[in-house]
Amino acid sequence: MSRLPTLFLSHGSPMHALDAGAAGSAWSALARAIPRPRAVLIVSAHWDTSLPMLTGSRTPQTIHDFGGFPDELYKIRYDAPGAPEVAARAAAALKTAGITAGIDGCRGLDHGAWVPLRIMYPEADIPVVQLSVQTQRGAAHHWHLGEAIAPLSAEDVLIVGSGHVTHNLGDWITNARRPGPLPYVTEFADWLADRLAAHDRDAVIGYRDLAPEAARAHPTEEHFLPLLVAWGAAGADARVKRVHEGQDGAALSMDAYRFDRAV
Repeated sequence: MSRLPTLFLSHGSPMHALDAGAAGSAWSALARAIPRPRAVLIVSAHWDTSLPMLTGSRTPQTIHDFGGFPDELYKIRYDAPGAPEVAARAAAALKTAGITAGIDGCRGLDHGAWVPLRIMYPEADIPVVQLSVQTQRGAAHHWHLGEAIAPLSAEDVLIVGSGHVTHNLGDWITNARRPGPLPYVTEFADWLADRLAAHDRDAVIGYRDLAPEAARAHPTEEHFLPLLVAWGAAGADARVKRVHEGQDGAALSMDAYRFDRAV
């Protein structure tokens, strides 16, 4: 049975919706390189709930969940349809795995979802369901979320994790004039790439204790956890490809990954 790959994208600041740069080129190339999905299930760092929640609206709104940006950004709408049937299928898969989940019929798509999807599928003609993270439940829980929803990859649903390989907004702001990344950003990103290539699931789940300057790379965990969902959905022995390597400013690694389930 053929399966779509799963993806992890570092989505960058909301300004990537207007000027996506090299990261956007990588996102577009990914969309062209894989079969067209019938739907996208995207896990965004910007929806954090106590239980896994899925968007169930047939017409999800575009959420502008940020402030202080140019007016042009707030005028953007990404009017992809929803897919309530995919949300129900995902909720059922989670239930089968012993994970209680809910469906929110009102919530729209936040910028962690629509910014990269706007670049990948600009026609907004592929239905989208968003899945929340649960930071209070930790990294291993998110691996199990990915395992639970893995069957959807064989049903032409593209599973995408949207977060960041590193995400320290304090460092990003205070080092705005710095021409390159802070050393720990590169160290953490390279450590992660090495552990993914080695299929070292335990190290990545335990990154908080094992990765260099993990607490500085992720003062809070919500931007790291979508990676574990994407990898978990492909399996620990999945073929891993680092499809983009770069930074947004001094402290946000923009690396992106593709995971192909081993045959």
